[in-house]
Amino acid sequence: MGWLADETGLEKCAANYVPLTPLSHLDRALEVFPERIALIYGSRQFSYLDYHARVSHLASALKGRGVDAGDVVATILPNSLPQMEAHFGVPACGAILNAINTRLDVDTVAYIFEHGQAKIVLCDTAFLPVAEEAVKKMKGPAPQIVEVADPEHEFEPTGHYLEYEDLVAEGDPMFSWIMPEDEWESIALNYTSGTTGRPKGVVYHHRGAYLSTQANMISWRMQLYPVLLTIVPLFHCNSWTHGWMVPMLGGTVVCCRDVSAKNIYDAIADHGVTHFGGAPIVLNTIVNAKEEDRRPFDHVVEVFTAGAPPPAATLAAIEPLGFNVTQVYGLTETYGPAVECTWKPSWDGTTGDARADLKARTGVSMPMMEQVTVFDQGREVARDAAHLGEIVMRGNMVMKGYYKNPQATREAFAEGVFHSGDIAFMHPDGYIKITDRAKDIIISGGENVSSVEVEGVICAHPAVSLASVVAKPDEKWGEVPCAFVELKDGAETSEEELIAFCRARLAGFKTPKRVVFAELPKTSTGKIQKFELRAVAKLLDP
Repeated sequence: MGWLADETGLEKCAANYVPLTPLSHLDRALEVFPERIALIYGSRQFSYLDYHARVSHLASALKGRGVDAGDVVATILPNSLPQMEAHFGVPACGAILNAINTRLDVDTVAYIFEHGQAKIVLCDTAFLPVAEEAVKKMKGPAPQIVEVADPEHEFEPTGHYLEYEDLVAEGDPMFSWIMPEDEWESIALNYTSGTTGRPKGVVYHHRGAYLSTQANMISWRMQLYPVLLTIVPLFHCNSWTHGWMVPMLGGTVVCCRDVSAKNIYDAIADHGVTHFGGAPIVLNTIVNAKEEDRRPFDHVVEVFTAGAPPPAATLAAIEPLGFNVTQVYGLTETYGPAVECTWKPSWDGTTGDARADLKARTGVSMPMMEQVTVFDQGREVARDAAHLGEIVMRGNMVMKGYYKNPQATREAFAEGVFHSGDIAFMHPDGYIKITDRAKDIIISGGENVSSVEVEGVICAHPAVSLASVVAKPDEKWGEVPCAFVELKDGAETSEEELIAFCRARLAGFKTPKRVVFAELPKTSTGKIQKFELRAVAKLLDP
């Protein structure tokens, strides 16, 4: 049995067990980094001493307004000082944060208000009309609206609601934070995009959020004092938990309310930004930036990209500009990134297309995830870069489940793993490569066509900025690929030229039969909304 067989007197106590929570990161930062700059928003800068005090003010004020442990506080805010403060202040009063997508329609916001039962909503002046209309459509108790005005960005208060700064002023900077007694307690409620039916409420626990901050730090090879630019919206998987992570390292968060090439370059040049995350569309924005929007900088900026597999051509174009891009992959249900394309030293000599192809792999599990693999009929697929299956995951960075939806939770967790709905194969070294969402696979004449593969080829054309490929109904083949393309500024090409370009590089059944030039519909996180393109493709002539 060994010498530890008798564990008499060995048990959890206050000295050896503290529930994991990202709140601890900011609490520690107050002690270790009080004078360092914690947050920059526009012309304002806040030390950790200031930041912690404002968070305490907010937590105390919410408590004073009747927000109890387990209640929900919603936000409809851009990446801003109040949104960052809410990420700590709401859980610090024992409540659950529901950061709502600022681009949702009124009906969906009303549904989220009702389903999540928010007591209070912190709402930016720019989004007040949506919140007001959503409240009118509600059947149950409505949340109290607190207006968050932003004079620095020309949003003056309307005067119709309690203002955020007045709410904060009600609080006590010495308020004792309500830390979780159990790390399985909920910290956040995030709703999925809901492109096919009502969005599902994904529930995060303190433990998962804490471990996600650790995983991101390790995978990003972060050292002390990083400077993070918040491009990923804080309503999207809580910005991949990055805002919770930065205080652990005494770093600085630079809030980016409006994402543009100029604002990105300005933040890098003015504040020394070292890290940011973003969808491939953000990389395209940087690659295709106007010369007058670019600023010189003398360091390498580390970038996590996710949301869709980035085209190899985009990866090849951005690295020479001073950005080292790592592809990550995850879902709302996994606190954001759970897979990373870990770079191997043996790949160091690769260049050009070969290097970009390696960077475009989806990757392997991040630290803190127990298992990420590809299943077909309940078993791992052969590691031959050919057999397709569904990406499944297991570990502490998987959600608690879907709020008030036990059936969807059971389906997601069938066979003891989380089912992602994403289709992939595995390389012999275990690296995963996504080929498509299950719903995006194109079946043409019985052959599977990966929209991701076709998009990668189209994006290699020098005139193309973005491409999205969907299924178009076809009498003979059932479905055929149809490409929607955005061109670079000033660039020209034709449907015939792009089809010929693809035919020279793809099998005939993978070559698009139609090419449509248009601005692609995108979510606020940069994902292309393929369901809208599929609807258009159905109406196109053969």
